[in-house]
Amino acid sequence: MSLPHALLTSLIEKPCSGYELARRFDKSIGYFWHATHQQIYRELARMEENGWVSSSEVEGGRAGKKRFEVLPAGRAELQRWAAESAAPLRLRDELMLKLRAEAAIGPLGISEELEKRLHLHEQELANYRTIEERDFNAPSLSRENEIHYLILKAGIAYEEGRIQWTKEALAVIHKLDNNSQTSSR
Repeated sequence: MSLPHALLTSLIEKPCSGYELARRFDKSIGYFWHATHQQIYRELARMEENGWVSSSEVEGGRAGKKRFEVLPAGRAELQRWAAESAAPLRLRDELMLKLRAEAAIGPLGISEELEKRLHLHEQELANYRTIEERDFNAPSLSRENEIHYLILKAGIAYEEGRIQWTKEALAVIHKLDNNSQTSSR
């Protein structure tokens, strides 16, 4: 996925200013596709140069505040991109490298990092559960909300899996550290 396609999607959902887009992005798409506000503003300028979006001054707003809307060329680009096949995500996690280092030259005290990660995954899962209860508690949902809920469920499953794996990793590391201390006596 690329940032311009994430921004096109968000702007099709609701045309808005760059600032509003960055705030909305943080609260929705930002859960699975991170971008800084600077990246968003730079990409909006490129998208406007490409003819994918247009901007207009916001009346009554601060000087220079623009409202962005998707143009037909932007909608066509999003449709073209969405029709492409996407390769599955390949894991790229520095923690896995640290665990390899732990195996090669350890013990390195990796438990503290694992504990921190466990806490972060538990917080994120709690956040997702709050969103689930708040936004998807109705007996029937619109097509758009059903798909949004499906995305949220992927996040919930990911966090649950990472919590389970991290607890297992902590148990293994604790066992190995204890065995190492016992055998060195």
